[in-house]
Amino acid sequence: MKRTPISIRAEMRVARRTWSDLGAPRLRDLRSLLVKYKFSVGLGEITRIDNRWYVTHSGLLQLALRRHCRGINTFLQDRFCDPVAGRWVFRAVVYKGSKSKGFVGYGDADPTNVSSMVRGAELRIAETRAVNRALRKAYGIGLCSVEELGAFSSQLRPSTAPPTSNGYSSSNGSGNGQPRLRDQLCLLIRQYGLDANLVKAYAADFCGTQTLSSASRELVESFISHLSLAAKENRDALVCKLNSYSQPVEARS
Repeated sequence: MKRTPISIRAEMRVARRTWSDLGAPRLRDLRSLLVKYKFSVGLGEITRIDNRWYVTHSGLLQLALRRHCRGINTFLQDRFCDPVAGRWVFRAVVYKGSKSKGFVGYGDADPTNVSSMVRGAELRIAETRAVNRALRKAYGIGLCSVEELGAFSSQLRPSTAPPTSNGYSSSNGSGNGQPRLRDQLCLLIRQYGLDANLVKAYAADFCGTQTLSSASRELVESFISHLSLAAKENRDALVCKLNSYSQPVEARS
């Protein structure tokens, strides 16, 4: 169904009522997304978190329906799962048409990378994340989906946090349109299969602060670069380093 100019204006009015502080750049971005993908603000298919746009699971499913998606298959990846620890991994394949070879996406979830509001539903979250990633690949959606956000989304402070005692603002969030640092950390953790709690402990030690949330943005950026490089060069060595943070401080010193 083609989105008419009238319906676009209606969606933009809903957006302005929902987010009264939207600036011109974000409004332009939103309008572009509405025109290109036919998302609906009123139906909750796209949302705004910390001044960034995110697509929702329902938005991706509606997009697939509009594009006449042939089918979606999901597969539990048993060898990567740990039911006792609540860790689940799914593989999803989206078929855009009858001759499509399929677009693959993986999703994982465990108590360390889901919100406390959905604890106990890790299996369903993992499957949803896999489907979302496969759909985003299939239809070229550059937006991250809300369901893919991890536990860091409630643990790191936005850029509007008050200054810390070292004189820096705890700007672990977005600033001037820059990507949120917590999202970058979540991506690295998922990409390399790292333990989120150990990464946080390592990050705090690296930044010289009691907690990661009290570190300055500059320090967190430096840690992310360090973590990414270490994971690429020698993941096993990085894992050993992270495991040392599961031991008492006396044992590491």
